[in-house]
Amino acid sequence: MAAKKTKISRMDRLYLDEGGFDFISRSKTWYSITVGLLVVAIAAIAIRGFTLSLDFEGGTKVSLPAADLNEQAVSEVFQESTGVEPEQVQIVGSGDSATLEVNSERLSEEQADAARLAIYEEFEPVNPSGEATPDAVGVSTVSESWGSTITQRMVIAMIVFLVIATAYVAFRLQRTMALAAIIALIADGIIIAGIYALFGMEVSPAVIIGLLTVLTFSIYDSVIVFDKVNENTEGITGQRSRTYAEQTNLAINQTVMRSISTSVISALPIIALFVVAVWMMGIGTLRDLALIQLIGVIEGIFSSIFLASPLVVTLANRSKKIKAHNKEVAEYRANAQYSDEDADATGSKRQVVSPTTPASNLEGTQISNTGSSWRPRR
Repeated sequence: MAAKKTKISRMDRLYLDEGGFDFISRSKTWYSITVGLLVVAIAAIAIRGFTLSLDFEGGTKVSLPAADLNEQAVSEVFQESTGVEPEQVQIVGSGDSATLEVNSERLSEEQADAARLAIYEEFEPVNPSGEATPDAVGVSTVSESWGSTITQRMVIAMIVFLVIATAYVAFRLQRTMALAAIIALIADGIIIAGIYALFGMEVSPAVIIGLLTVLTFSIYDSVIVFDKVNENTEGITGQRSRTYAEQTNLAINQTVMRSISTSVISALPIIALFVVAVWMMGIGTLRDLALIQLIGVIEGIFSSIFLASPLVVTLANRSKKIKAHNKEVAEYRANAQYSDEDADATGSKRQVVSPTTPASNLEGTQISNTGSSWRPRR
């Protein structure tokens, strides 16, 4: 009685290197896309620059309940009372929590008091208790020196993060992987910064905190893939059936669903935070934090799968050991193909000593069962 043929699911084929997507052979495509995104990002940063929050530039922010207020009307009252043209007037949040914010250069104490009084007399905003009072108009001022200090600390934090991340990957895995990870991280940072510059989104301390968070997530995702690459390529030069690139591609296929699942699960609370921050509470800090994290999670998937992993292969293929091994594999395959064609031409049949079929492990390499075959050990 014939044995039933076991049906293998598509997910299982990814682990057996059957039917998986060939990421590595398309490395030039991924590099081209990355370079294109970097060019656009750098151009946006150079031409448009960043819209920095008051915490970086210094200045004054006047805020009050939005109610049915008109931004243009509030802007005119502010300018008439202070003699300063506002840099930005916007409504954040929605419903009862909506707040109208007026940002300008730093005002003196007299100018700030004049703006508060003029806005109160014109629009009579109410406090949370429902009373019309000048205290319903909030004024906050940040000095230029504070903004400079924040900027310096931001730069130091970024440098320290990159150094620690590089050292960890180099110690935990391989130096080529550390280099690939740091290149991917820098690309992530530039592309995310370019998005903010291109669309004129405000850069605040919350954005920087969020950026460090998503870069950490990106390197975490890369380490997941690299760990599997490290496992699949251990002792790679001791066999001639598969190349470093092929084993790396297998590792990507084995971890791609985990990466996507992790990213989706991470995005769900971020989206919830974004909804609460923007549409319900109108809290600018939460909005900034949620937005940068959402952008970063999406970018992290791209960089860990389509940039960092192909970079590992590109860097590894430059080493003499991997070059020699790739040549050995190519020669072995050419000789095997020639032998098969020659056997078919002469009509000879190969004699198998044992009917036992070699099994395959998760990495796609063959494992001998009991018995032996006509094929030499490799």
